[in-house]
Amino acid sequence: MQVISANLNGIRSAAKKGFLEWIKNTEPDVICIQETKAQENQLSNGEHFPENYHCYFHDAEKKGYSGVAIFSKTKPDKVTMGLGKGFEDMDAEGRFIQADFGKLSIISLYLPSGSAKEERQTIKYSFMERFEERMKKMRRQKREFIICGDWNIVHKEIDIKNWKSNQKNSGCLPEERAWLDKLFGPMGFVDGFRVVNQDAHQYTWWSNRGQSWANNVGWRIDYHVITPGLKDKIISASIYKEQRFSDHAPLILDYDL
Repeated sequence: MQVISANLNGIRSAAKKGFLEWIKNTEPDVICIQETKAQENQLSNGEHFPENYHCYFHDAEKKGYSGVAIFSKTKPDKVTMGLGKGFEDMDAEGRFIQADFGKLSIISLYLPSGSAKEERQTIKYSFMERFEERMKKMRRQKREFIICGDWNIVHKEIDIKNWKSNQKNSGCLPEERAWLDKLFGPMGFVDGFRVVNQDAHQYTWWSNRGQSWANNVGWRIDYHVITPGLKDKIISASIYKEQRFSDHAPLILDYDL
């Protein structure tokens, strides 16, 4: 079972850059998209989402902003749009969609960025606190979870090119990384990519400033965060960089499911 996580920074823009042709050739089982930056009624079948896939969107209320989607070859048993009670502010921004297949749930998550201004960092911390409680509930369920998405946080020094100079920047703050320590530590979740790939310089996002892409000055902020029952099911993990659809690169994991 191949699952791809891709922040497209605009699905219409990515489609023009060949994203759908790549999906057609790659034929993944599930694609989790973040930052669709479009509402479903603005998109057209074939042009913006692939044939032979069941396509589900959770749009932001604000046009041209945020939004997540899941495309799946197999029709899910159930699709949940948004996180519901206690997350009304985040659901208005279209940041969570979940598809259930038997005892497996696959989520496309777009965690808020705090880089724009201090107010957004406060919102990011609020979401992290609330989502942690939701993740604890996930661990109590008799289900396996793959939470794909742009988490907007690097975990360790190996996950970012310029470690020292980014210590005071959103996405690399000690408090944010400590939160991931908790998720990947006591809470029992697993960083799926690192199960099979321990290499340095494995990045999924590059700033548009300077020559970041050309010089591979990146951050690894896109993840498959999985429940421990799936740890032994990971066959391979890779970052697709042959084509550029966005300022992020698709993160691909193959599971023996």
